[in-house]
Amino acid sequence: MHVGHSLRLAFATLVVLSVAVIGPSASATVAAEPSGTITYAEAPGANPNYIFPFMGCAYASVNNINQFQMLMFRPLYWFGLGGSATFEPTLSPADRPVFSHGNRTVTITMKGWRFADGQVVNARSVMFFLNMYKADPTAYCGYNAGYGIPDQVKNAAGHDNTVRINFTTSVNSNWILDNYLSEITPMPDRWDVSSSTQASTCASGTYGAASTDAACSAVMTYLSKEGSTTSTFTGALWQGGDDGPWRLTAFSSAGNAVFQPNTKYRGPQKAQVRYVKEIAYTTIQAEESDLLNHNLSIGYIDPSVLTSPAPPPGRIGPNWVPLSSHYSLVTGSAWSFNYAAFNFTSSDPNGAAVDQLYIRQALQYAVDQRSIIESADKGYGSAIDSPLPPRTPSTLSKAIANPYPFNFAAARTLLSAHGWTLQNNVQTCTDPGTGNGQCGANIAQGYQLGFNVVWPAGSAPLDQTLTSEIINWQSLGILITHSTDTFNNVISDCTGAKPFEICAWGYGWSYVPSDYPSGESLFLPGGDFNVGTYANPQMTSLIRGSIYGTSTLSAYANFAAQQLPVLYQPQANSIVEVAQAIKSSIGFTPNPLGDFMPEYLHF
Repeated sequence: MHVGHSLRLAFATLVVLSVAVIGPSASATVAAEPSGTITYAEAPGANPNYIFPFMGCAYASVNNINQFQMLMFRPLYWFGLGGSATFEPTLSPADRPVFSHGNRTVTITMKGWRFADGQVVNARSVMFFLNMYKADPTAYCGYNAGYGIPDQVKNAAGHDNTVRINFTTSVNSNWILDNYLSEITPMPDRWDVSSSTQASTCASGTYGAASTDAACSAVMTYLSKEGSTTSTFTGALWQGGDDGPWRLTAFSSAGNAVFQPNTKYRGPQKAQVRYVKEIAYTTIQAEESDLLNHNLSIGYIDPSVLTSPAPPPGRIGPNWVPLSSHYSLVTGSAWSFNYAAFNFTSSDPNGAAVDQLYIRQALQYAVDQRSIIESADKGYGSAIDSPLPPRTPSTLSKAIANPYPFNFAAARTLLSAHGWTLQNNVQTCTDPGTGNGQCGANIAQGYQLGFNVVWPAGSAPLDQTLTSEIINWQSLGILITHSTDTFNNVISDCTGAKPFEICAWGYGWSYVPSDYPSGESLFLPGGDFNVGTYANPQMTSLIRGSIYGTSTLSAYANFAAQQLPVLYQPQANSIVEVAQAIKSSIGFTPNPLGDFMPEYLHF
């Protein structure tokens, strides 16, 4: 995920972790005739409000992309199916990309799917997106300056069903596929307009030409305005541009959406129900009320309503009693990792303490992730030890061993071995200096070890998590001050508006829709979401090797686990309620990317 998504999706992850949807792990049998209605709960205040699949950061959210646009408009390459976040070639409108010339060229061949208006989804449909991206990269929230598409594209061209992109350097094929090609949405000619009456040449223009850029800029201005005007969503502009399994037939000002099957869809899995209705809510209590009244097919609950003891890791415990006769509880992890940011730029002695790896190690040793998951998340969560999401496939990285499991004794030993002494129950530097066994650079004699922690108010599980950690740190003799604020204000604090040493907005980093879990945005100097301005030459080298070379993410992830550029935090799983009347021949699992794929469901 690039920087533009990070601020928006950091909050949207709250939505996904409550509303992650169900999907299969293989193709399902197609019903002879679609019948029945699936009702799906949108998260409170997360109703779709943008339909054009080329958007700025204000609209780049899971509720707009994965759970709305992608039902209608399929990305060039599809990721996510059932409990997996991996590439799904059969669900993509293009064949698997072919890399050549030392990974400096990628060739894309379209399968010949059609938009609902009959136009073939072809090379021009892909060039339409690429031309628009080249015209104004900053208008798209997937843009990461200096990296990938379009900044490292030497040239690009399409003819008939084939697109060829030449890069200025050798690239890692997984990185380009997962983080850039996956974000391209082929677009129909009916969108190549600069007004309701004026056709344009954005789709057919030469990539990078001044005339193409000018045409695309005018198209972007018009489509961006129409894309945020909800009254246009069921109008002629957007209808007919569908190449996915669903078409939008109704949309209310409150955000309620009705979908019906797209009979022109050429993909492998056709719709099996007649209607899909997405229902808008303003509070979780209103949504839970609809669950209690059996008005939803798919919904979500807050873990606080679950009163039974936490189940063993990977197991599902008893459901909320009022729902247990009508709904089944399902759960799973998101394609993300949770963390709190360290501030490496603070000029006070607290910032100097953060610079010391042994102090970060002591803090991490004192985080009892398993206990927090059992108490705050009712057992539905994953311990996080590196920047890789839970259940990262071995094709991307080998398993990363946890170097700092909960260990109070190890934390105390680290501090005492580096010049710290408990004085009046506070860790105090008694051996300053930069030699072995001393406190470290810029930490003076008599300095009392302490940190300021900030996090958003209003989340009981998050309050419980940070309170538990603070109690443990204080038990080590570390002074802790803390404050809470609104989510938006905390994000502002984390990016430099107020001093902090540890900033925990609660939801870490979501690798959506850029699916390759690399670290260029997080840990490179100048990275788009390098909140604490972490910098380490070896980390930089390992990241660049994973995105330009052919190496996997193993070396990078292992180094990040050892070096603690962030404080790793337990990650809550999604908790989803599925009506027992819903059927699927391949079972139900929450999708880690938040993809909503109702075409696999039937009654």
